Amino acid sequence: MPELPEVEVVRRGLARWVAGRTIEAVEVLDARSLRRHVDGVEDFIGNVTGSRVTDVVRRGKFLWMVLDDPDGGPARVALMAHLGMSGQLLIEEPDAPREKHLKVRLTLSAALDEEGVPLPAELRFVDQRIFGGMFLADLEPTPDGHPGGLGRESLPLVPHQAAHIARDLLDPAFSPESFHRRIRERRTGLKRALLDQGLVSGIGNIYADEALWAARFHYARPTDTLRRPDTARILEAATDVMTRALAAGGTSFDALYVNVNGASGYFARDLQAYGRAGRPCRRCASEGRETLVRRESFMNRSSYLCPHCQPRPRNARV
Repeated sequence: MPELPEVEVVRRGLARWVAGRTIEAVEVLDARSLRRHVDGVEDFIGNVTGSRVTDVVRRGKFLWMVLDDPDGGPARVALMAHLGMSGQLLIEEPDAPREKHLKVRLTLSAALDEEGVPLPAELRFVDQRIFGGMFLADLEPTPDGHPGGLGRESLPLVPHQAAHIARDLLDPAFSPESFHRRIRERRTGLKRALLDQGLVSGIGNIYADEALWAARFHYARPTDTLRRPDTARILEAATDVMTRALAAGGTSFDALYVNVNGASGYFARDLQAYGRAGRPCRRCASEGRETLVRRESFMNRSSYLCPHCQPRPRNARV
């Protein structure tokens, strides 16, 4: 499932290609992709058609397009796009072949890029496994008065469906001190805490393993034993990993995750722990040791770690 870097790559593409344009028409080819819109397909089409996208915002793995108020009032509605495991948002020309798993097609108003070249006129939602979808959501004020997420206009509004999750590490309003205090109170294992979207959003299995490897922490380190320098180390490692992944366009293991132009990310080649079971730890190799990355069962999935760099604590707490 896409994590923060992959969703941020999509957000930046939408901000560049879609923000400021009006949605002139909506075609729904598979109503299952609108199942989260409780008022049905016709209501979705009626409320989206004619709306202008004023901003594209992300918090953690949640992504939404802010729609203007046709009556001229402040923006109060968001078009949310949940990518799920295989959802794609693609910018295409109207005459481009239809993708096999095309679910929703939005026709956009004409626009030009910085060089005066016409922009593609369609935004397509493609989803092979149909775990994702699109729906409209009301925007509400953020409890802390800060912007709802990462975007251009920085409105202090967030969709109700995303209001419960914590801010992510790329959010300027993220508070390391608050995170340190709350993670110590959880009294759980470190990786479990990193995956808790109520503590910090956007981190999934891949980047949790990469951050823990970079910071030299075992996934079962008890969070109540973390000192401030420890918390700072894991946050710095996680931020660095996701920033580098973002620069590489995210992590793609197959054709299911792509950016708005259909290109895959290439951070998979730089992974240090995730998916490297049985292969040498690169850090140990650089220091003259031969240690193999190990795969261990964790929360019905896998954790990858170096047993030398990330020794299991005696007071382990998974």
